[in-house]
Amino acid sequence: MFCVFKDIAIVGISSCVPKNVVENNEENLKMTSEEIGKLVDSIGIKERRFAGKDVTALDLCYKAAYNLLDFMQFDKDSIDAVVFMTQTPDYLIPANSPIIQDKLGLRKDIISFDIGLACSGYVYSLFVAYSLLQNPSINNVLLLDGETFSKHINPLDKVNYPLYGDAGTATLVSRKATMENSYFSLYTDGSGYKSVIIESGAYRNPITVSGLTEIKRNDGNYGRLNDIYMDAIEVFNFTMREIPKSIKSILQNSGLTIDNIDLYILHQANKFMTDFIAKKLKIPPEKMLYSIGKYGNTSSASIPLTLSENCDKFKENNRILISGFGGGLSWANAILNLEDIVILSPLDY
Repeated sequence: MFCVFKDIAIVGISSCVPKNVVENNEENLKMTSEEIGKLVDSIGIKERRFAGKDVTALDLCYKAAYNLLDFMQFDKDSIDAVVFMTQTPDYLIPANSPIIQDKLGLRKDIISFDIGLACSGYVYSLFVAYSLLQNPSINNVLLLDGETFSKHINPLDKVNYPLYGDAGTATLVSRKATMENSYFSLYTDGSGYKSVIIESGAYRNPITVSGLTEIKRNDGNYGRLNDIYMDAIEVFNFTMREIPKSIKSILQNSGLTIDNIDLYILHQANKFMTDFIAKKLKIPPEKMLYSIGKYGNTSSASIPLTLSENCDKFKENNRILISGFGGGLSWANAILNLEDIVILSPLDY
């Protein structure tokens, strides 16, 4: 699906990461230095941030939102909707969004709801925020996006453990007269839902003692049923098959070319995949932004975190293309103008 929005813009972005740095080294990965060297060269991840036992995605997003609103001196009473994107909520019930509404002291006659999606979730949630702002009664939407997947990975899983890190982000989306068109394209292929999955813990497979038992999986890695599983080959093939094609499509539908985009921010899955996509599309390396080496794969939060990490790049580079892709299978792209935006550097928590 291809959609166009006018007179709507992102006006602020902030992020928050845990202070706890976990390096991809021999001690943490139980691998030889040679194996680690090859791994880091491939995935591009030197270290990640892990949330403490009592720190959740909600905590990280709250800090990011508070920091953003305080820095901008933004009138909290003018926020009309809160959208919280996460797959690692504090509770099954209630959703995170009512809790954040109370913690931030937002007014009560406000729209608030959660979205649960994987690595495409930020672009999808932005699409929802932009859609809400089509209603003349809504002027400002606060989008929170955060994950703590470190709580769902096993140190003996050589596929997933070196990848994932934690982060929380806040994005303020507002009406902005005369803003140029924003473009979105969104896709879904549920036939591949098993490619990235946490099998246990919900209602298809309720959590049990056996689900908490470490087992050896078919790929030779270890994990529990409530740890994340990824078919790396299938996800790579899906990404290479669909993402370059979908980026070409949104550029064509919006009447733009590769050269018309100032900066590209792709989901930080692993650097090899991102570099491969850039090479296939002939995107100049200097136009690609990264945060993966420092923070790892933070799922849907990786795009706003990368924007935050590269906040100094947006003084002259306004037009960006963002692309999120992963579990679902789900993928989405957007072309946006970041003119006059406030982007804050990541905050440690």
